[in-house]
Amino acid sequence: SELANNIAISPDTVRYYTRIGLLQPRKNVTNGYREYNQRDASRLNFILCARRLGFSIEDVKHILEVSDHNETPCPVARNLIEQRLRETETQYEQLTLLRSRMQAAVALWKDLPDKSPTGDMICHLIESFHNGEIAKD
Repeated sequence: SELANNIAISPDTVRYYTRIGLLQPRKNVTNGYREYNQRDASRLNFILCARRLGFSIEDVKHILEVSDHNETPCPVARNLIEQRLRETETQYEQLTLLRSRMQAAVALWKDLPDKSPTGDMICHLIESFHNGEIAKD
């Protein structure tokens, strides 16, 4: 909890990163409590920065493993961030298209009447919507 307070995050976050092995505190043999040191605080700050940049937990694990072997993780980080950027751009394009379809649906449905479900149709608004246009019956 002290580490969490020092970095202004929840103790649950510290426990989570400990449970999945990103933080490895030593255990106090006297009281059984986990004791986090400055290395753990530095790793936690790194983890939080990497997560804010969009790195996945697996990415962070990989970068830390490279670093733990006294190798520079910078080339790995560069490759991963480029990959995450490509993925984000694809998601952005897909979300932009979805937003356009949703806007078209809102505009088209605004003045359409409500209808009761039939044996063939549940909601005529949704089922008649094709690529931003009302399907012709």
